[in-house]
Amino acid sequence: MAERPSGKPTRAILKIDDLQVFYGESHALQGVSLTLESGVLSVVGRNGMGKSTLCNTIVGLKRAKSGSIRVDGREITSLEPHEIHRLGVGYVPQGRRVWPSLTVDEHLRLAGGIRRDASWTVERVYQTFPRLAERRTNGGSQLSGGEQQMLAISRALLSDPKLLVMDEPTEGLAPIIVDQVEQMLVDLAAEGEMAVLVIEQNIGVATAVSDQVAIMVNGRINRLMDAKALAADRELQQRLLGVGRHAEEAPVTPAEAAQAKQQLAEVYRVDRTADGSAETMPRNGVYRPVTDLPNRWNVPVTEMRQAAVDKAAPQDDLKKVFAIPFAERIGRTVLVVGTFDTKGKELRFVADRLKSLGLPVRTVDLSTSGKPTSADVPAMQVAGMHVRGSSAVFTNDRGGSVSAMADAFARWIEREPRIGGVISAGGSGGTTLATAGMRVLPVGIPKLMVSTVAAGDVAKYVGGADIMMFHSVADVQGLNSITEAVLSNAAHAMAGMVAQLPNAAAWEARRKLARPAVGITMFGVTTPLVQAVTKHLEADYDCLVFHATGIGGRAMENLGDSRLLSAFLDLTTTEVADMIVGGVFPATDDRFGAAIRTGLPYVGSTGALDMVNFGPRDSVPEKFRSRKFVIHNPNVSLMRTTRDENRAFGEWIGARLNAMNGPVRFLLPEGGVSMLDAPGQPFHDPEADNALFEALEKTVRRTPLRHVERVRANINDTPFVDAVINAFHAITPKLQRRA
Repeated sequence: MAERPSGKPTRAILKIDDLQVFYGESHALQGVSLTLESGVLSVVGRNGMGKSTLCNTIVGLKRAKSGSIRVDGREITSLEPHEIHRLGVGYVPQGRRVWPSLTVDEHLRLAGGIRRDASWTVERVYQTFPRLAERRTNGGSQLSGGEQQMLAISRALLSDPKLLVMDEPTEGLAPIIVDQVEQMLVDLAAEGEMAVLVIEQNIGVATAVSDQVAIMVNGRINRLMDAKALAADRELQQRLLGVGRHAEEAPVTPAEAAQAKQQLAEVYRVDRTADGSAETMPRNGVYRPVTDLPNRWNVPVTEMRQAAVDKAAPQDDLKKVFAIPFAERIGRTVLVVGTFDTKGKELRFVADRLKSLGLPVRTVDLSTSGKPTSADVPAMQVAGMHVRGSSAVFTNDRGGSVSAMADAFARWIEREPRIGGVISAGGSGGTTLATAGMRVLPVGIPKLMVSTVAAGDVAKYVGGADIMMFHSVADVQGLNSITEAVLSNAAHAMAGMVAQLPNAAAWEARRKLARPAVGITMFGVTTPLVQAVTKHLEADYDCLVFHATGIGGRAMENLGDSRLLSAFLDLTTTEVADMIVGGVFPATDDRFGAAIRTGLPYVGSTGALDMVNFGPRDSVPEKFRSRKFVIHNPNVSLMRTTRDENRAFGEWIGARLNAMNGPVRFLLPEGGVSMLDAPGQPFHDPEADNALFEALEKTVRRTPLRHVERVRANINDTPFVDAVINAFHAITPKLQRRA
């Protein structure tokens, strides 16, 4: 146990108070409180206890529902990750996350920047990790797991952090490298350069580098204890930290032991071939390394809980990294994608039809079985794009594998240029996989899905994208007179769309001549406003109006991400109310995300936040039955929002506005946010409206680019229309008139 300085600063470098974090309905962190004044603090616990969620919340990758996180006295819970990083918080994520195409030296030079006064330099990194110096010209994908982990640690150190957050820093490292990392942490603590929060499964490392260890159980800090005491007490380690075990669990019964023995026996199976020789056969006919031997602690409920948390966890937004201009996305190559292990014959039929029409084709395998296929892009290559690597895709859990491959395909296709179109064929699983990638492509690139589910509700597959759903009629299983006709028509439809797709030069020429497009959100109760605004702008702008029914907002944001919009007139944000309260037209957590990512000019308002939408009156949840309603039509019931709900809307929207780096004007109509909120109308409630406005004004950080303004008018009145037009012209570039 290393000795560390006894002096402590007057202000803690990290102070966490009553932190509450959710993934949907799952309560991941439940009142976590921690204080790190200096040195190293280790947090230990079993898998699924919330340790990585704690890391992600500290660095801003996950939003807390409530509670406080202070770094060097500064509250950071409402800040974006890059702002937290600038305040001096470094992060070493679990899973390494190095760029496969950049060399070690390029990684470090990029992370180090051009700062001249940094205490951590590239040269110091090479001295600390000589192995990285030897591999400085190798790409990230050419490094071993241990070398990648060293690179991830070094990348964080180059930011000269006050607080270094390390999630499983020794995972996958050789023992000699683990010892080196352990000594480095001890040295950092002794030098006092920074405070370090370590999430660590290796109890030996955790107790060696820290004076105190926090033990996390079920999203709570169970206890904070002396590291030496924990290191010496093996029985306590087993009770609190045994993998998947709770202190209260009873000893294993003979029946449970027999069941575990039977499960172990099922892992290896020996079959006799015709010549009598023994041949080891894997499960499902697919060879896999055995990395998950059953044991008495493999509790399915724990695995299911972690899978649910992982599924709900926010994913990296690839649009923030290496965005490809739309003109460079357009090409002539058609991607034929799908599960080639089960639909190979059908998919190759489509590919052959396209090739016969003179189109270049690439086949992309999305299968999760692990079986080899003849596709141009193998499944292993696509799976490697998952944030946790291909091992997250090739598992024995089919549902989890499909979900992981869908995420990997979306990340893979996001980086592919020169795409002429994407076509696929399959059932519900294949449709889930293929459309996940189609949805991230810009509007305008042809996307066609031949599917057995195309005759039903396809909203979850299409989202806000321009995906054509083509009903397969018969199951996509084998070639016959029906499937051949349907697949041929689908291939010909794709060929026709690709043939008419402009090339990059033509698209650029068309874009330069076209009126700039503006995305406008509208609801029935804000129609007069949108009609008046459109009339003012339509001579100079292509006004694209989106019905704010959840999918409408997503469609507008997709166009913004595709750089097909020049600005947002987001006047009807009612989808936020449905999302927070539970209506039928909800936004997603990514609402306003396109304005955040693109920095396009944004004019917004609180249109129709006085209401939550439900179906027929008898379909309204019981808990809302006593609320005030207006029956819009037999199929739509509108519920008036309360003061507290409006306050929540304002805080949520305000936080999203703070994340926008482009010019922002947000207008508050004091005379009501919809037709029904005007004086004398059934939803008129100045108290609720004012709670909304005050929450926005309190939450939004005003800057020269970001304004919040009150307007003394109802949202549909002429003074408010004028305010919208003035705000729009104030933040959009002046148009050059064409002859």
